[in-house]
This record gives sequence, C-alpha cells and structure tokens, in this order.
Amino acid sequence: MNLLSNILYLSEAGPDQASSLERAVTMAENNQAKLTVIDVVPVITAGIGIPPGGPISEQLQTTVVDSRLKELNTLIEPYRKRLSIQTDVLVGKRFIQVIRAILRNKYDLLIKPVENPGFIERLFGSDDMQLLRNCPCPLWLTRAGEKSKYENILAAVDFELDIPDTVDRDLNWKILDQSSSLALSDHAAMHLVHVWDAPGELPIRLWSDNPEQTSMAYLKGIRARHEAALADLRTQFKARIGEKAYDYLAPRSHLHQGAAATVIPELAKQIHADLVVMGTVARTGIAGWLIGNTAEAILEQLQCSVLAVKPPGFVSPVTLPEA
Repeated sequence: MNLLSNILYLSEAGPDQASSLERAVTMAENNQAKLTVIDVVPVITAGIGIPPGGPISEQLQTTVVDSRLKELNTLIEPYRKRLSIQTDVLVGKRFIQVIRAILRNKYDLLIKPVENPGFIERLFGSDDMQLLRNCPCPLWLTRAGEKSKYENILAAVDFELDIPDTVDRDLNWKILDQSSSLALSDHAAMHLVHVWDAPGELPIRLWSDNPEQTSMAYLKGIRARHEAALADLRTQFKARIGEKAYDYLAPRSHLHQGAAATVIPELAKQIHADLVVMGTVARTGIAGWLIGNTAEAILEQLQCSVLAVKPPGFVSPVTLPEA
C-alpha cells in the first residue's frame, strides 16, 4: 500500500544532504510519488533609501532566486535518470512559505535535513521547531549520514485509559501505518513503545495506612491496564495490516513507567533506533501549539531521524494569502 503520492523536500544549505536527498528519492520511487525539491530565500532589498519592490530590488531578488535554483538543479542532477524531480525557489519567511506550498500543492510528506540552530534560535523558535508546530503534513527530519536502509524503527504510541480519545486512536494508526510501511520496505526491526505514569501513587502513599503495599497494588493494577491496552492495539494492528505482514514485522513492545521525555530518548539510544515515529499532539486545542512540551523535550534529545505526525483534523495556523 502506497501511503504517499506527493513528496516535498526542503533543502538545508548547511549540512551534507546527499544521504537525506537519496532517502527522499527512494521514498518517491517506492511509493510511485511525485517529488519536488525547494528552497526559500529571504526578501531582498537594495539598500537604504531604495524601496522594496523597485526595479533594483526586483533585479537583486531575481538574481538570488536564479542562483539558488541553479544550485538545486545541480543537487538533483544525479537523480534525474531515476525519476522526474521538480524544483522551485520561494521568497519570504522560510517556514511560512514552506507551509503555504504544502497547502497550495497538497503535499503529504515534508522531508528536510535537521538544522543546527544556536541557543537563541532554539529558544525563540528555529525553522524546524516552527515546522513541527505548524506543518499540516508529516515532517521527516533527517540526520547527517542518513542510512539508505534503516535497521531499527521506534514507533511511540499513546492512549488515555479513562477517557478514550479518538484523536489518540487515529494518531496511533497514522504512526503505526507510517512505521510499518517503512519497516517493511527497509526490512527493519519495528519497535512499539508506550510510556505510562501513575499520578495517584503519591496521594496513596501519603494517605494509606500501609503505603508500600497499597502503592505496589496500585502500580500493579495501572500497569496491567496499560499492558491490556497495548495488547489490544497490537491485535487491531495485526488485523489492519494482515497476519502475514504482521508476523514478518514481529513488532517488539516496550512498556515503561516514567516520563516520556526521558524514556523515549533513552530507549531510542538503547535499541540503536535510526528513526523515531511519534505524534506531536498536546491537548491544548490551540492552533499552532499542537506540539506539546513533552514532544519538544523528546525531539531536543534524540540523536536519530524523526518522523513527526499530526493527528487527523489538524489545521495549521499558517494560511494561504487572500487572493
């Protein structure tokens, strides 16, 4: 099953992106999808006293765009025999123009090499973080030296036991669909991780006559419920992709108590994950802030590539300009 039909690759000038572009080309080939490679240049003004939009400013802008377009065409030249690749250079604020291109052309995946922002950029919002927050389609941030084929893929799933949430459920399916598709195409090992906590443990310890015994019983019960939920998800996943594909993948489950922001990066390191597929959902309901503190903390720590998935129904606060 091909999950993708229209892929967008955003060039990143700093890092060596040959392996990342190779991954994008391979994804397009495997899915029989279109591939477009773009970059964004800032608005150019001629200088003090010369208004933007005048003849000199326009000439400078055209020169910059043409120069960058030539660089993009040189970048994709080695892949032209494999498939047709479109190129384009946009003008304006980087993350906004990329998101508008996605909305305009209905891309279903954005791939880009991860940037290396300084402290101030991370604090106030690098392009990567802005895209993670606001990009309407899945975002694949690749690391330098991206493998042509992954060996280990980690899919992070989540669910609320007491308040079943269709957003969580549908997001889990998007995460599992993307993870299993990649694992099958790369012949990679697939891992599922679910991190749970027990918010009632401290009150129980404070108020129980036998805090140790009561706490242990409480934790055992909570863990059993999460084990059952994860087992049920695996059963549904098997029915979703078919017994043959499921048995081939033989996904391994990891159920951990603790904070997801700590557990997931540590587990990714332990299993030598090449890719972590995770959602960026937070229950704020505020457009543009769907990525939560936990997701941001995880992404800051991971040393592997990341495929960040938005839940169904997400609407980016970035919109197309009115005609």
